[in-house]
Amino acid sequence: MSVRAYIGLGANLGDAAGTVQAAMLGLATLPTTQLVTASSFYRSAPVGYVDQPDFINAVAAIDTDLEAHLLLDGLLALEQLFGRERSFRNAPRTLDLDLLLYGDAVMHDKRLTLPHPRMQDRSFVLLPLHEIAAKLQFPDGTALATLVAACDQTGLKRL
Repeated sequence: MSVRAYIGLGANLGDAAGTVQAAMLGLATLPTTQLVTASSFYRSAPVGYVDQPDFINAVAAIDTDLEAHLLLDGLLALEQLFGRERSFRNAPRTLDLDLLLYGDAVMHDKRLTLPHPRMQDRSFVLLPLHEIAAKLQFPDGTALATLVAACDQTGLKRL
């Protein structure tokens, strides 16, 4: 049975926009997974470690038959394909793929927390997600539109 999942994409090294575009297409190559829609690209200032280039961000909606952990494995493999290195937290990166939502799943284990634990505080996730799923509600009942209305959009620009 297919599950609607939302993937956050980001990059700030090399041809970041080209990488995000290619990674979106790469999502559709995952087994039993279809790319449904994708947001516009957004330029955002870095969070945490700020001495690095701005990011290009987007959100994609997919339908998948993959179990959440297998989907995560596929996302990590795509990151590796695009040369992702994890040198330190919030480091510059060629590609970052975050599993934001997986249907209405709520889970927390060593490898995966759903919904993504920090997305509700990040305008570079909320705005592109709202662009493609304006009526979305989180598993706890919070409306995405409510979070978008309250988020700080400083340093975020739709491209």
